[in-house]
Amino acid sequence: MSQSSPPHSQIAPASPLFLREDEIRRGIEMLYFGYSALTRSIDEGLLAQGLGRAHHRALYFISRQPDLTVKELLRLLGITKQSLGRVLNDLVDKGYIETRPGASDRRQKRLRLSAEGRALEAELFRALREKMATAYAQAGQGSVTGFWRVLEGLIPDEDRSMVFGLRGA
Repeated sequence: MSQSSPPHSQIAPASPLFLREDEIRRGIEMLYFGYSALTRSIDEGLLAQGLGRAHHRALYFISRQPDLTVKELLRLLGITKQSLGRVLNDLVDKGYIETRPGASDRRQKRLRLSAEGRALEAELFRALREKMATAYAQAGQGSVTGFWRVLEGLIPDEDRSMVFGLRGA
């Protein structure tokens, strides 16, 4: 028997039994499919540049914190140094990011978007912003606040200062 979902504007509120397995599975599925649709919205733009989602994540966080160190970016992305090295090499080779030595430690690499990198990140962000703004507007302010609280609850305590540090960027 196939289940069809009502349009998101008609989704019933969470059950008072929201901690039951079916409700938790529903939330996980919605999070997965929502994130997948959001990221697919920029895949074509990335592909046109010969880039992938890992490149986008690096561009995004470097744009949020210019002069981010490689070590800080590794922590934000939660990937291996080898994987990040490949991504950064691609972005440097294509002229999207620039590296500079640290002020106090010249061995430190500080990352910054070039003018081309800023333009590409802004173009990709526009597509994401349109999707998020539409979803936020349909849900309403109270629902957005609730959504943020749920996502915050998923972030480990030791990572919260790093994540919340992006707010002022």
